[in-house]
Amino acid sequence: MYIELTDEQRAAQQTAREFAEKEIFPVARDNDALEKFPAEIVKKMAGLGFLGAPIPEQYGGAGMDFISYAVITEEIGRACSSVRTVLSVTTSLVALTILKWGSEEQKQEYLPRLCSGEIIGCFGLTEPDAGSDAANISTTAKKTGSNWTLNGNKMWISNGRVAKIAIIFAQTDKKVGHKGLAAFLVDTDTRGFSSQPIHGKLGLKSSDTSSLTLEDVKTPESALMGKVGDGFKVAMSALDNGRYSVAAGCVGICQGCLDASVKYAKERTAFGRPIAGFQLVQELIADMVVDTEAARLLVFQAGHLKNKGVANTRETSIAKLYASEAALRCGNRAIQVFGGYGYSNEYPVERYMRDARVASLYEGTTQIQKLIIGRFATGISAFM
Repeated sequence: MYIELTDEQRAAQQTAREFAEKEIFPVARDNDALEKFPAEIVKKMAGLGFLGAPIPEQYGGAGMDFISYAVITEEIGRACSSVRTVLSVTTSLVALTILKWGSEEQKQEYLPRLCSGEIIGCFGLTEPDAGSDAANISTTAKKTGSNWTLNGNKMWISNGRVAKIAIIFAQTDKKVGHKGLAAFLVDTDTRGFSSQPIHGKLGLKSSDTSSLTLEDVKTPESALMGKVGDGFKVAMSALDNGRYSVAAGCVGICQGCLDASVKYAKERTAFGRPIAGFQLVQELIADMVVDTEAARLLVFQAGHLKNKGVANTRETSIAKLYASEAALRCGNRAIQVFGGYGYSNEYPVERYMRDARVASLYEGTTQIQKLIIGRFATGISAFM
């Protein structure tokens, strides 16, 4: 498949590239070292319409198509995956989920504020004892009069401390398994809702990662998205969107590794000539070219289906699987091109590799993507 970008898509790409070069790249290394959340960058990003790129204009979004969203996410990911994480979670996991599953009142209440950057969202699915097994979450929701009372803990939640709205998944009846799951829109200022920072991460050091605690958190009946029992479907559709933006961001990591390696290989000399002329260096660079192009085309293929409004779980899983693994390969190869300098944060390639590592874990591990793809290929589910 070959996809030539439209004028509108190229304009979105160029705007994102210029923004990344001017606003993100210059501070990415320091933000990473200091574990500083990029709040000002997020505000500026929202001002350009990036946080609401694929959201319809009637809800405050930019009304862009999914290929435009992919190229924006790629450019942001090429500069800093921590910033890309804020974009992915707020837009893909939260805003697009509200757009699909929220009531009209919920859409009117939250989407314009998410798109403008007035508020940031987080996605509360993963728990200390429930990651890939999303149907086995232990957070509970009990109906108490006209309210729901939520109790439980969430883990590895991106944007957890900075979010003002959280999508929280809870079990209403454990006896019926995933059929009892429900999704709630919870104001993080609600009494009993708290967050705790998680430090010591390998990568994404300037993004906010937190655990969440819900102790008798009362939410009105209007906080429920869809119906009781829709929670599993809500989660899976959200992850389809989340995986898409993670894949696009990983293409950015691949491209960043390639760009940095080509530039360095032309400047660095050994044995009296640029190392770009060495066959084995060219092999490393050629492998990065192939991985980058292949990952990008897989993302565009998924985006094309999203634009048509047709099922794309298979294609999105393929894109996420390949792009996340390709990003790690490119990070490793780039460090090899740079040699000892690649092991230092003087250059961005060590950050690229560290940031790439988590992409094969969250939004469904590499192994989960293989089970999804295998199910489509065989017609038999390996999930118990």
